[in-house]
Amino acid sequence: MRYPYFLILICFLSLPGFVYPQDSETAPTENPDEPAPLSRSFRHIFLGIGLEELKTALRDDNIFYFREDRDVSLMPSDREQTLVETQGFSFIRRAFFQLRYGEVFIMSFSLNTTLVDHYSVFSSLRQRYGEPSSLNPQEAVWENDDTRVSLERPLTVKYIDKYNFEMLKLSPAEILVGPSADGARDLLNRNEFLEGF
Repeated sequence: MRYPYFLILICFLSLPGFVYPQDSETAPTENPDEPAPLSRSFRHIFLGIGLEELKTALRDDNIFYFREDRDVSLMPSDREQTLVETQGFSFIRRAFFQLRYGEVFIMSFSLNTTLVDHYSVFSSLRQRYGEPSSLNPQEAVWENDDTRVSLERPLTVKYIDKYNFEMLKLSPAEILVGPSADGARDLLNRNEFLEGF
């Protein structure tokens, strides 16, 4: 009576998937415990894309309330820099994109604190990218040779192309992307106004 069950078990265990190891082509190659490389994109928007591509991405994505050229402005201090600022729906309150020579090198997303909290965003980033490179009460930073991703308080996620950012050697007043964008823009506009006298 036991003999047929034993024979069935032997046949079952001798199936190729149980006896032989997986082929190297089908075996998983990524270690789930290893952090992912830093992303240079949010949804369909990438660091390094041009202004027209950015406009198209914002127009086609229903998470943004993009008002075309009304949301695009030249920086008063530098005609080679452009700022795109748009409102968002749902989880994104406002989004800022700073371009130099027509390419996005900083993008920042101010999140809606009534729908998402700092700890949830931090936990998600840490789970994906591992422990931050630096951590203080104001921000958590993940970075590699070419990208910097930061979570800033109260709740802003910022992506920076480090190569272009370091080449520009921008002063704080020239970095308009982020929670202080309104104040920095007001300062630049005020300086331009005062220079008129």
